[in-house]
Amino acid sequence: MTSSGILPDHFAFPAILKAVAALQHLPLANQIHAHVLKYGYGTSFVPVANSLLNVYGKCGDISDVYKVFERIPQSHRDTVSWNSFISALCRFEDWETALEAFRLMLLDDVEPSSFTLVSVAHACSNLPRHHGLRLGKQLHGYSLRMGDIKTFTNNALMAMYSKLGHLNDAKVVFELFEERDLVSWNTMLSSLSQNDMFLEALLLLHRMVLQGLKPDGVTIASVLPACSHLELLEIGKQLHAYALRHDILIDNSFVASALVDMYCNCRKVHSGRRVFDYATEKKTALWNAMITGYAQNEFDEEALMLFIEMEAAAGLCPNATTMASIVPACVRSEAFVHKLGIHGYVLKRGLGTDHYVQNALMDLYSRMGNIQIAKTIFDNMDVRDIVSWNTMITGHVICGQHNNALLLLHEMQRVDQEKNESSYEHEKRIPLKPNSITLMTVLPGCATLAALAKGKEIHAYAIRNMLASDVGVGSALVDMYAKCGCLNTSRKVFDTIPCRNLITWNVIIMAYGMHGKGAEALELFNCMVKEVKPNKVTFIAIFAACSHSGMVREGQNLFYRMKDEYGVEPTADHYACIVDLLGRAGQVEEAYQLINDMPLELDKTGAWSSLLGSCRIHQKVEIGEIAARNLFHLEPDVASHYVLLSNIYSSAQLWDKATDIRKRMKEMGVKKEPGCSWIEFDDEVHKFIAGDASHPQSGQLYGFLEILSEKMRKEGYVPDTSCVLHNVDEEEKETLLCGHSEKLAIVFGILNSPPGTTIRVAKNLRVCNDCHEATKYISRITDREIILRDVRRFHQFRDGRCSCGDYW
Repeated sequence: MTSSGILPDHFAFPAILKAVAALQHLPLANQIHAHVLKYGYGTSFVPVANSLLNVYGKCGDISDVYKVFERIPQSHRDTVSWNSFISALCRFEDWETALEAFRLMLLDDVEPSSFTLVSVAHACSNLPRHHGLRLGKQLHGYSLRMGDIKTFTNNALMAMYSKLGHLNDAKVVFELFEERDLVSWNTMLSSLSQNDMFLEALLLLHRMVLQGLKPDGVTIASVLPACSHLELLEIGKQLHAYALRHDILIDNSFVASALVDMYCNCRKVHSGRRVFDYATEKKTALWNAMITGYAQNEFDEEALMLFIEMEAAAGLCPNATTMASIVPACVRSEAFVHKLGIHGYVLKRGLGTDHYVQNALMDLYSRMGNIQIAKTIFDNMDVRDIVSWNTMITGHVICGQHNNALLLLHEMQRVDQEKNESSYEHEKRIPLKPNSITLMTVLPGCATLAALAKGKEIHAYAIRNMLASDVGVGSALVDMYAKCGCLNTSRKVFDTIPCRNLITWNVIIMAYGMHGKGAEALELFNCMVKEVKPNKVTFIAIFAACSHSGMVREGQNLFYRMKDEYGVEPTADHYACIVDLLGRAGQVEEAYQLINDMPLELDKTGAWSSLLGSCRIHQKVEIGEIAARNLFHLEPDVASHYVLLSNIYSSAQLWDKATDIRKRMKEMGVKKEPGCSWIEFDDEVHKFIAGDASHPQSGQLYGFLEILSEKMRKEGYVPDTSCVLHNVDEEEKETLLCGHSEKLAIVFGILNSPPGTTIRVAKNLRVCNDCHEATKYISRITDREIILRDVRRFHQFRDGRCSCGDYW
C-alpha cells in the first residue's frame, strides 16, 4: 500500500493493528505505532488509539498501554477505550487496578458495555473469596439495573460465582436466562466438575444433548473428569467414541489429557497410554496426565521413564504438576535409588516454593522416616492448603507418631485459611475444615492409641459435616471402634454405611477376628461374597479370625478352596496365616510340614515367624530352633526372632542357650523392642514402659499394685514366674512381673476413673500369661470391665473371665 504511494488513514491503521495483535509481535507493533504518529493519527483519532491499546495489551507491554491511554484526552475516551484498558489490565492480572479503572469509567459518565462487565467479572473472580464475592454481587446488581441480559455477560457471571465457591448462585444465573449458547452450557458443566458435583455434571450433559446442542471439545474435556472420579468407564468410553467420530481429538490436547486421566483413574492404564501415543500434539498437560496416571496406579518405573523421555526426547520442561506427580513414584520405586536427589532437582528447576511440590516432598521425607525435614518444609510454606495439612498428618501416622497427628488436627482447625491465601488483613477468615481425607488419615491414629474419646469426637464431626456416609470415612470409623474395643458400635457404623466396598467388608471381618469371634467373621464372609469379590486381604482377615477362635477345620477348608472358588492365588501371607492357625492349635508338626510344602517361589519368612511364635506357646524347642535358624538367615536384624528363641530356651530352663542368644543380639547390635502400653485419659494418651517409674503417678501406681497383689493372692492368684525370662530367684521374678506395662496402665485407669468405668488399654506386644491371669482377678476384685488389646487380638475381661477363653 505504502509502496504504491497510498498513505494509510484512520480506517487502515485499526485493521493493521488488529492483525499485529493477532500475531502478538511487539517490535512490529512499535513500528506501526511510529507510522501512526508519523502520519498524525495519534491520540486525536480515538479508533486508532483504541487499537493501539488493544495491540499493546496483547503483545505484553503494560507500560505502553498506560502511556497510550493517558494520552487520549479524557473527553475523547469512549467505551471501547475503557474496555481495551480494563481488558489489558486483566490480561496482566492486575485485578485491583482493573476494578479501579471501572470505577473511574463510571465517574467519567462513560456507559459500560457487556464487554466491560465480562472483564470486571473476571477481575472479581480472581480476588480473595470474600472480597471478590462482595464486589461480584455489586457488579451483578449493576448489570441487572442496566438491563444487560446478554448471554456472554451471564456466562461471565456464572464463571465468576463458580470460581468464588458460590455454585448455587451460578446455577440460578444459568436457569434464569433462556438465551443459553454452547459456552453457557460448557461454563456450567465445567463449574460442576470443578466443584466435585460430578453426577450433576453428567445429568446436565444429558439435558444439553436433549435440547439439541452438539458437544464440542470443551464439553468433552469438562465432563470427562466426572467419569474419572465416579469411575464410570463405560460413559467415558462413549465420550471417547464421540470425540473420535467428530474429529474432536485431532490437535486437541485438552481432550486427550482428560481421556488419559479418565482411563488411568478407572485403572485402565494401557488404554490411557494408547490415547497418549495416538495424540498428534503432545503438550505439557498431556505428558503430566500420563505421568500422573502411571504414578497413581504405582507403575512407578514407567512414570520415571516417561518423565525422562518428556525432557530428553520431547524437549519439554517439567512444571510443578509434573514434579508433584513424579516425586511419589520416586519414593516407591526400588530402581530409583537417589531419592533425595529429586529434591535438589526440584530446587534447580525453581519449583521449591510451589505448594503442590512441597506437599509431595513432605510425603517423600515422611515415607523415608525423616519427619523432621517434612515438618521443616511444612513450617516454611507460604500457602498451606487442606492437602498440606493432610499430608503432614499422614506423615506423623506413617512415622508412628499418632499423638502428634492428633495434635496437628487440633492446630489445623485453629489456622485461618484466608490468612495463608491472601494478604488482605480485612478479609473474613474461614478456618480450614477437615475433609474426608483428613478423617481417614487421623482415625487410624485414634485406633492405634485406643483413643476412644478422640475417635468419638471425630465421628461426631463427621456426622455434623455430612462425611459419615462416605465409604472411606465409614470404613475408618468401623476400624477405629473395633480397635478401641467397641465391637458393637463398630458393627452399628458398618450397618449404616449406605454403600459398602471391599475395604469396608475386610475391616469388619478383621474386627470380629481380633475380638475372637470367628464364627461371626465367617458368617460375614459368606454375606460379603454375595456383594463383592474377596481379595487376598479378605482371606488374611478370615484366616486370622479362624486362628484366634481355634476354627482349624474351617480355616483349612477355605484355604484349599480360595483359588478354585474365589480366584485368589494363595500367597506367602496366606501360608503364614495357616501355619499360625495350625500352630496356635498345637498342631506344630503339621504347621512345619506345611512350610516344607510351600511353593519354592514364595517367601517363607512370615511362615517361619508364625511357626516360631507357636513353638513359644507350646514350648517346642527342636522345631523352634529350626524356625529360628531360617529366620536368622532371612532377617538377621529383626529382634523378635532372637527374643522368641531366647524365651523358648528360658521356658525350658535352658539358661545357657538363652544367655548365648541374648549375647549374640548384643554383639550384632540388635535391640529388643520394650513392652509399652497406653491408655487414654482426659483427652491425653498416657504411655507406660515395663519397669518404668517416670510417670508422675508412679509411686501411687506401684503402691496400689501391691495392695491389689495381696487381694489377688487371697482370691487364689499365683504369679506365673515362668513369664520372667531371667535366671533370678522367685521373689525377684514376682517383683519384675509387677512392673509389666499393661498392669501399670490398668492400675492408672482404675485410680483415675469413676467406679464402674470400662478400662481400655493397648499394648505393642503379646500379653504375657501372668498379666493375662492377673487381669482376670483385677476385673473381679475391682468390678471393672477391662479391655486389653495386644499386638494380635482383644481380651475382654469381666468378672474374672476373659473373652478369649484362654486361647490366644
